[in-house]
Amino acid sequence: MTYKDVYDSWKADPEAFWMEAAKGIDWVEAPTRALDDSNAPLYEWFSDARVNTCWNAVDRHVEAGRGEQVAIIHDSPITHAKREITFVELRNRVATLAGALRAKGVAKGDRVIIYMPMIPEALEAMLACARLGAIHSVVFGGFASNELAVRIDDAKPKAIIAASCGLEPGRVVHYKPLLDGAIEQATHKPEFCVIFQREQEVANLEEGRDFNWHGFQYGVQPAECVPVEGNHPAYILYTSGTTGAPKGVVRPTAGHLVALNWSMKNIYNVDPGDVFWAASDVGWVVGHSYICYGPLIHGNTTIVFEGKPVGTPDAGTFWRVISEHKVKSFFTAPTAFRAVKREDPKGELIGKYDLSCLQAIFLAGERADPDTIEWTQAKTGKPVYDHWWQTETGWTIAGNPVGVEPLPVKLGSPTVPMPGYDIRILDEGGHELPRGELGAIAVKLPLPPGTLPTLWNAEARFKKSYLEHFPGYYETGDAGMVDEDGYVYIMARTDDVINVAGHRLSTGGMEEVLAAHPDVAECAVIGVSDDLKGQMPLGFLCLNSGCNRPHEEIAREVVQMVRDRIGPVAAFKLAVVVDRLPKTRSGKILRATMVAIADGKDYKMPATIDDPVILDEIREALREVGFAAA
Repeated sequence: MTYKDVYDSWKADPEAFWMEAAKGIDWVEAPTRALDDSNAPLYEWFSDARVNTCWNAVDRHVEAGRGEQVAIIHDSPITHAKREITFVELRNRVATLAGALRAKGVAKGDRVIIYMPMIPEALEAMLACARLGAIHSVVFGGFASNELAVRIDDAKPKAIIAASCGLEPGRVVHYKPLLDGAIEQATHKPEFCVIFQREQEVANLEEGRDFNWHGFQYGVQPAECVPVEGNHPAYILYTSGTTGAPKGVVRPTAGHLVALNWSMKNIYNVDPGDVFWAASDVGWVVGHSYICYGPLIHGNTTIVFEGKPVGTPDAGTFWRVISEHKVKSFFTAPTAFRAVKREDPKGELIGKYDLSCLQAIFLAGERADPDTIEWTQAKTGKPVYDHWWQTETGWTIAGNPVGVEPLPVKLGSPTVPMPGYDIRILDEGGHELPRGELGAIAVKLPLPPGTLPTLWNAEARFKKSYLEHFPGYYETGDAGMVDEDGYVYIMARTDDVINVAGHRLSTGGMEEVLAAHPDVAECAVIGVSDDLKGQMPLGFLCLNSGCNRPHEEIAREVVQMVRDRIGPVAAFKLAVVVDRLPKTRSGKILRATMVAIADGKDYKMPATIDDPVILDEIREALREVGFAAA
């Protein structure tokens, strides 16, 4: 079947399409129908089914005789440790941890917060919750106490599972004091905490509340899988909200299982037994969907990597892991390759490793600029596929269905909509725009299985955030267009479309031009306030390692490039060189914060920021080029 056949078959009969996909899951009670639209615009999938996520991710592979297959490979260049866990070992470990949680009163529907680094125990904690029907909420390890406290008060967990510390190149991140501070600040108090003690730091435990991971599990009865309803929440994942209060995205159990299982073959083209690696973190949606659940549900080996694209020890670490563990399909963020390219612009380290096992590279998490894709294609000789999705959707909205039919890559486009997603481009009034015109990207309801049905304890906020602006549609918050061939282009967040003297311009389009300069490793464009034109674009440039040309010269060249390729209408006149860009820990550039600094406005320090010191560097660079407000 071609992509068109598959997409058309979904469109012709969505119910039949998803009921067929549901056959890939082990049900306790199979669904009798796919979609429940009785409470529209709040839709649910497979709600009358009964199922268990942990059974589908772990036990069924053991029962099928594949218990000796490696389920998890842990590779930590920071600790120089590597280990493998088979499916049968994983089942036993998860069942024991679940038994210990059950003995302390954790049951179906209870919430458990997980606050851990990139170690297999983080996945075991997630799966143990799923085994019991408890709802987990993973908070990125090392998050500040006040942010963790906000999540404790929202989720009201019965228990918190944490590690004593996390490890960054050259430093230990002390988790336990952050956890203690959060519990002290929070109004809601967990009944108990389980602490995994790492040898790099053994934390002090509070008597009566804190339990050592190993002692906690000693002598308990392993727990069986608890069946839950198809619409039972599998987890809550907090994403930053525009108001500063985080939004708790709810992931429904049955739709999550069906969608992720479908995606592993049809999008990423892996078969059971193949090694799949998503270089992300369990604190992000990619870590949930494609480090923990997706690969394990589909019977793949997944890699838990504790390291960085550069500096652990060099820009060749990705290639080493791929070569050593025979990775077939690799998924990371464009920012990771920009870091690699900056350190090793000629790609010399790639030649040290045998990448013959690798069939494809997938990028997501932010816009993949054409220059990064072209560099990666040229240096690795592998196909590179951008794809676009969100924390809210949990899996691909638009991508290249490589397991169905690899479509031609168009640089700047994540390719085409996946089954379940009817993408429309709308103007401010909600009217559909013709092909090729820039507008707000919306998805006609209902969204497909696996996507958020609501926000945790915040239905009114869910409707206001996603459904009210364009009735009958899910508002993605992204701006872009669809071309004549049906390819989707994500040009910017809606907030990043700037209005220069009445012209709506995409900052992403300008970033493409800047990134094409041979000395530029990474860049960002923001719109800053201007009395005459409303907004003016301002470019930030990070240069390749070893580049020693005058910064003013490079800035002049990129200004001219934008003028040549986009035209004078862009009014692009100013670019500033900085050492690094402010980012979240998942690699997203904090453009809104940079705009606030340039315009001299107050801003809330983003909870997810990787290194707050960078904001001072940005402020200083702006002052140097005349932004007195900064």
